[in-house]
Amino acid sequence: VGEQVSLKCSFKSSSPITESLTIDWTYRPITSGQMETIFHYQSVPYLTTVGKFKDRISWVGNVAKGDASIAIQSPVMSDNGTFICSVRNPPDV
Repeated sequence: VGEQVSLKCSFKSSSPITESLTIDWTYRPITSGQMETIFHYQSVPYLTTVGKFKDRISWVGNVAKGDASIAIQSPVMSDNGTFICSVRNPPDV
């Protein structure tokens, strides 16, 4: 609580990394609430502009190194839940 936390995500792809690569981070509260997208990347990071993580997520990854990690500033206990990292690099599935 209170200190920045890194959410690590790494990936490997048999296809070259192109501007078609997308990364999506989704979050579901531990209280089984609604799933929400909290981060999107396609060529550049798109930070969430709504919801509980607004202005608290930063991109710390490096797609060239297979890193899709993000960081959350000032976490609180109510942030507890399931975080899912999804990377797509067409045509690699």
